[in-house]
Amino acid sequence: MKEVIAITGLSRSTIYAEIAKGEFPKQVQLTGNRAVGWHENTIIQWIESRRHA
Repeated sequence: MKEVIAITGLSRSTIYAEIAKGEFPKQVQLTGNRAVGWHENTIIQWIESRRHA
């Protein structure tokens, strides 16, 4: 999450709000029940798509 916040410039709450609206890439399950993350290339593609919009 820290890296995603740093890359996107969005707050944690904004990221989760955007996920709920379907506007942000969905998380992928890592190890354990609560561990989730994102693929870096997915986040970069999302940023690029927002620049072109």
